[in-house]
Amino acid sequence: MAPITTSREEFVSLFAWICCQRKSSKSNKTPPYKFVHVLKGVDIYPENLSSKKKFGADEKNEVKNKTAVSKNSLHLNLEKRDLNGNFPKTNIKAGCPSDLENVTPKLFPEGEKEAVSPDSLKSNTSLSSEEKQEKLGTLFFSLEYNFEKKAFVVNIKEARGLPAMDEQSMTSDPYIKMTILPEKKHKVKTRVLRKTLDPAFDETFTFYGIPYTQIQELALHFTILSFDRFSRDDIIGEVLIPLSGIELSDGKMLMTREIIKRNVRKSSGRGELLISLCYQSTTNTLTVVVLKARHLPKSDVSGLSDPYVKVNLYHAKKRISKKKTHVKKCTPNAVFNELFVFDIPCEGLEEISVEFLVLDSERGSRNEVIGRLVLGAAAEGSGGEHWKEICDFPRRQIAKWHMLCDG
Repeated sequence: MAPITTSREEFVSLFAWICCQRKSSKSNKTPPYKFVHVLKGVDIYPENLSSKKKFGADEKNEVKNKTAVSKNSLHLNLEKRDLNGNFPKTNIKAGCPSDLENVTPKLFPEGEKEAVSPDSLKSNTSLSSEEKQEKLGTLFFSLEYNFEKKAFVVNIKEARGLPAMDEQSMTSDPYIKMTILPEKKHKVKTRVLRKTLDPAFDETFTFYGIPYTQIQELALHFTILSFDRFSRDDIIGEVLIPLSGIELSDGKMLMTREIIKRNVRKSSGRGELLISLCYQSTTNTLTVVVLKARHLPKSDVSGLSDPYVKVNLYHAKKRISKKKTHVKKCTPNAVFNELFVFDIPCEGLEEISVEFLVLDSERGSRNEVIGRLVLGAAAEGSGGEHWKEICDFPRRQIAKWHMLCDG
């Protein structure tokens, strides 16, 4: 029995010696979980490991023997990286977590100087955007009164420093509309000048039949626009010149004014439209009556609009018919009372819809959309409810007020 006991003890001691050898060999090897942050050049290790497990024994000896690196030498030299993207160990010593804390803030001294709070960034960007919006250019023009012909003469010379309304070409296609307020009887516009931010128009407009005594009661409204072939023209800004106090008896007067952002007085909405509908199932016709409009927003500085309503009939999203009312002059509350009868090309109103566009009439230029309304089976809100009622109750005339939305 004694020899057996001795062999067991030797086996246990031999196993213990082998385990110690394996442990010592593992401690001398570089840990396989090392990662390199390519941008900053800082060695990153799993946070749950202690400092003893992060570095080998030979690294500790090197850290103790070598002198500390100066703070200025902590700037990264990207040319000294090896093929794997690692930096030499002498660049950064991370013997303990405290060293990393001391090193990290010093890697980016410039970032500390340029550090700005988010609030200050927002304020800076808002200020710069406001400055850009305020600088819309300058308008040059002249005023003159011809006593022999009893005519008021306006010469639009040029505009300078206009903003670019086309983001792709970084330019504009400007032109100018001018209206004599408050009656808005005289409306003119210049030609469109392509791809320029400093257009030189040099166009003269003569208005006959205006007594000189009436000049002091008038005002000139210039609207500077950029022509857009595929959509509504972009409004750059406006200039309003009251003629009270301007003396034209001495001859031509040259004037310059800064272009300001268009000041549209916003109402609580785009206004309302009273519409009456009746569906005749026997004749397969739809009767539309445009009755009234109210609380229409003021379209320009004068506060007066010349509204009319355009009615479009759609079948399966394709316009098949269109009508329009007469223009009502200088009123935000227009009374139309105009009836239109549309022939329906199919049975039922499932694929039929009616679009109402309320526009401000501008003689000699493109009319501006004040508001829009769509009635149909797919319409939301009051438009869909009104349509459902005329389908459920044919041959009955049903009228409802509807809020207009942006066109």
